[in-house]
Amino acid sequence: MWSSIELREIEAFLVVAEELHFAHSADRLGMTPSRVSQIVRGLERKVGGELFRRSSRRVELTRLGERLLAEAKPPYEDLLSALERTYAANRSLGGTLRLGLLAANSGGPHLTSIVEAFERIHPECEVAVSEVFFPDPLGPLRRGEIDAMATPLPIEQPDIVVGPTLAREPVVLAVARDHPLASRPQVSIEEIADYWIAPITDSPKELIDTVMPRRTPHGRPIRRLAHRPKTPHELTALIARGRIVHPTVPSFAQYFGQPEVTYVPISDMPRRKSGLVWRRRASEPRLREFIRVTRDVLAAHRGDDRR
Repeated sequence: MWSSIELREIEAFLVVAEELHFAHSADRLGMTPSRVSQIVRGLERKVGGELFRRSSRRVELTRLGERLLAEAKPPYEDLLSALERTYAANRSLGGTLRLGLLAANSGGPHLTSIVEAFERIHPECEVAVSEVFFPDPLGPLRRGEIDAMATPLPIEQPDIVVGPTLAREPVVLAVARDHPLASRPQVSIEEIADYWIAPITDSPKELIDTVMPRRTPHGRPIRRLAHRPKTPHELTALIARGRIVHPTVPSFAQYFGQPEVTYVPISDMPRRKSGLVWRRRASEPRLREFIRVTRDVLAAHRGDDRR
């Protein structure tokens, strides 16, 4: 029976052993005297003997109770100290929050404000921002190399949580300045099927197939180069040479601008979103707090936009 003893029973025993009064012990434990007495009697059944002698006037430890007190109190206090240290460590925000960016523009227009707000509230914690490369877009997150990632959406993976939306942008077509579509006020997704595209990666499938559909709404296949660029700069070089066209968002030009590339609105593709994602079972306090600050900053900017 002793193997089923619970921590609350040891706590109740130690308090009664110190107070030698069930009513006073009940006050300290936040219970009724009858409940304390019930817990102690249950403990006595499990250890196989009486721990207290009770009378109408006094409560005393038995020899068995004195032995349990002497042997149980030090490890119980050590356990409480260990739990307190663990809790304090879990609450601490000191250290580094590692934020990855899959495409520099995926952080949206308020990412700098989010990072600055977080570091202002928690000066003991630094946000380290790093680039995530397209050939392995979710690998750093899954391996724990980063805590969260700003990425184009959609991401529909069972081990990944999709959080706040960081940006919404219209879709444009990046083409060479001398491309046949360059002078058009807008183009249709159907017209993209007349040209080659080149995704840097095919993973995750739901993301790539959304930003670069395999077929047009009318069923025309959209051709993909077999030889893929490895970086956005290689991609823009292919666009500038007229080898490919590239559906993207206007902010792409701010980070990967190329003077020989121009951008034409695509009239029939929905606005593209980017958002913050993290591992499903991640529960670090720094990450939870960064998510909270992100939501607060985005909500404040939405409020400003409505004024």
